[in-house]
Amino acid sequence: MKEKKAWALNGFIALILVLALFGAGTALFIQLNIIPGIVLLVIGFILITGITIVQPNKAYVVTFFGSYIGTIREPGFWFTLPLSARKSVSLRVRNFNSKTLKVNDIEGNPIEIAAVIVFKVVDTAKAIFDVDKYEQFVEIQSETALRHVASQYPYDTFENTVGYSLRANGEEIAKELAQELQQRLTLAGVEVSEARLTHLAYSTEIAGAMLQRQQANAILAARQIIVEGAVGLVEMAISRLEKENVVTLDEERKAAMINNLLVAIVSDRSAQPVINTGSLY
Repeated sequence: MKEKKAWALNGFIALILVLALFGAGTALFIQLNIIPGIVLLVIGFILITGITIVQPNKAYVVTFFGSYIGTIREPGFWFTLPLSARKSVSLRVRNFNSKTLKVNDIEGNPIEIAAVIVFKVVDTAKAIFDVDKYEQFVEIQSETALRHVASQYPYDTFENTVGYSLRANGEEIAKELAQELQQRLTLAGVEVSEARLTHLAYSTEIAGAMLQRQQANAILAARQIIVEGAVGLVEMAISRLEKENVVTLDEERKAAMINNLLVAIVSDRSAQPVINTGSLY
């Protein structure tokens, strides 16, 4: 099915015609011209069934004895084919908040994920005739697409690996989710405006262990930076001392100084200096 424009006439013209038929039929009926009067009244009642009012951001799908005639999109007062059935379809932008789904990421870790989908109907014929209850179709396909996208990526990348993760690449994941949803919902005449993750977390049974893993990785990364900085400071200190001839250090004393400086810089507690005031003898 593909949407097409239905035949429609200005409703006020049709209303004037219907009132004229009612007036003429009533006059003939009063003058005892019963049969012509009844015919005009019946025609008037038939024509009045074709009058419809279309609200803004709303459309009517018109069918006549099972055949699709077309769709009326323009808001206003219209007259279309009499005795036709008209089903309203909202053209407004709508939100769908998915349930919090429990899925496994690509590494097999159970996670909880949810998303909000912004969509609107762009083809009323497809929405009414190609799927059964397009709103329910949008919900089911949204949850299916969300499960599929979540299973293609890890929740987080703990090593310096190339690739996306659900936590660190929210924009890219949302774009891919919107694209997959659009492919699934084109059949229903629905356009996806936006898709965003609203909830992302490890499942409760592994949340504690994964939090400890994240903390450990953060500590290791911080320690690596501290060690790199400490080595640079020690190298600079010894180089300056030797360059300016402040003190001459043999290999044993140089090793002791390096050890003391690294302990003082790298330690997570403040160093307690011990001052050597000399020997008694």
